[in-house]
Amino acid sequence: MKIKLITTTFFLTLLTGCVTTNNSPSLTPLEIRSIQTRSYEAEYNVVFRSVVAVFQDLGYTIKSADISTGFIQADGAADSNEALKFWTGMTSTSQTKASGFVEQIGDATNARLSFIKSVESSTAYGADSREEEPILDSQIYQNAFERVENAIFVRTSTN
Repeated sequence: MKIKLITTTFFLTLLTGCVTTNNSPSLTPLEIRSIQTRSYEAEYNVVFRSVVAVFQDLGYTIKSADISTGFIQADGAADSNEALKFWTGMTSTSQTKASGFVEQIGDATNARLSFIKSVESSTAYGADSREEEPILDSQIYQNAFERVENAIFVRTSTN
């Protein structure tokens, strides 16, 4: 009876430790776009190459970059939780993914960046799941856009 109680308590604690809540305030699509987008007075090619370079500088691996469409996809390093596998037979891998979209609008070139946290889990019995959550911390985007701005400056001042 005691063992059953201890085991039940352990698993309930384990399960409640995995529950997450989103306490961040809801943002409208317009607010999200304003966090994720910047406009530059630079040529399209310069902005596109600068975004690719910044993703690489931040440690992302470029999966695809198409200058004709302006779309860039990149993956960050994956972090696996092997201790969880030993105790429960489950594996959990966390990874940050990034994408960028560059477009020419009039005389300006817009760059929109998006960062997503992806967590993939699997059990010893073959059940898999993946949860993806957008990262909406404005400071992360501000940091990335400052780096893009610096990369644009370096590229335009050397010509």
